[in-house]
Amino acid sequence: MGSHAAVIGAGAWGTALAHVLASAGNTVRLWSYEAEVAQMINEQRENTIYLPGYSVHPQITASNDMQWVVQRAELVVSVSPSQVVRKIMAQAAPYICPDAVIASASKGIEIDTQKLMHEVLREVLPASFHDRIAALSGPSFAAEAAHEMPTAVSVAAFDTEVATKVQNYFTTPFFRVYAQSDVIGVEVGGAIKNVMALAAGIGDGMGLGHNSRAAIITRGLAEMGRLGVKLGAKPITFLGLSGLGDLTLTCTGDLSRNRTVGMRLGKGEKLQDILDSMKAVAEGVRTCDATVKLARKLGVEMPISEKVWEVLYEDKPARQAVAELMQRPTKHEFWDLEDGAL
Repeated sequence: MGSHAAVIGAGAWGTALAHVLASAGNTVRLWSYEAEVAQMINEQRENTIYLPGYSVHPQITASNDMQWVVQRAELVVSVSPSQVVRKIMAQAAPYICPDAVIASASKGIEIDTQKLMHEVLREVLPASFHDRIAALSGPSFAAEAAHEMPTAVSVAAFDTEVATKVQNYFTTPFFRVYAQSDVIGVEVGGAIKNVMALAAGIGDGMGLGHNSRAAIITRGLAEMGRLGVKLGAKPITFLGLSGLGDLTLTCTGDLSRNRTVGMRLGKGEKLQDILDSMKAVAEGVRTCDATVKLARKLGVEMPISEKVWEVLYEDKPARQAVAELMQRPTKHEFWDLEDGAL
């Protein structure tokens, strides 16, 4: 395609997405919050802090200068941690080209407002961009995408032409993008799967076995669907790449930061000690707080999310949380989808 793209956020996923865009023939500018990371990428051609072991594509140039990164871009990819997207994209907004397309690749829900990422972007970007925002999500570990292992994801936009544009920017022989229109469903899936990865990790850390993990994935999908449908998503979206696909990957893969945090919690470590030992962000920890607040506000039942929240924020013993989940009153497995439930 040979276009100019800007990627806002030089963590593992931002660096990997920059590689995908460069591999598709685009010239990519990568914005880093940390000036030393940008310098390292440019001089050493490796992001040794967030994505070690991968040689940065020659079509990628990193910088801490937001204006320089954004000003020529026809595609702007927002991929900062979800809780700082509002602040960072507000900084980018004055420099974005009037006809640019925006792709959100951050997976989370804002704690203070309980808003999805496209809603946050609509609040910080001019109204002219509101119909040109897309959401990119799916089962995609950064390291595997950067090493060009076959990967498939979803991109959703309210305007199908926008989804198709983003699809074309990212498509390579190793990165396959499926377009659709359910922005809410894609974003809810990307957020809630991290909460469920914490739950799966807690079970793995406790040695609870494969049955427990399968139960978490399946009932986690139900919670994801209940919340998503309540917000206006299509139920079928949660059976796709950004729903079941990403949920399965994050709950089972050894590269999952959220599952790793959960495993350490399940083995008895304290949350703050775990977070202090990590450089990268485990989105599920703060997204869990936002999810539970949103579910309570909307009256959506999310028992796994509630118990993960109690382990994270009330220091409830993991074994007690599991026992309370298993001893809840019995229910029918499937509820009426029209009532927003699975």
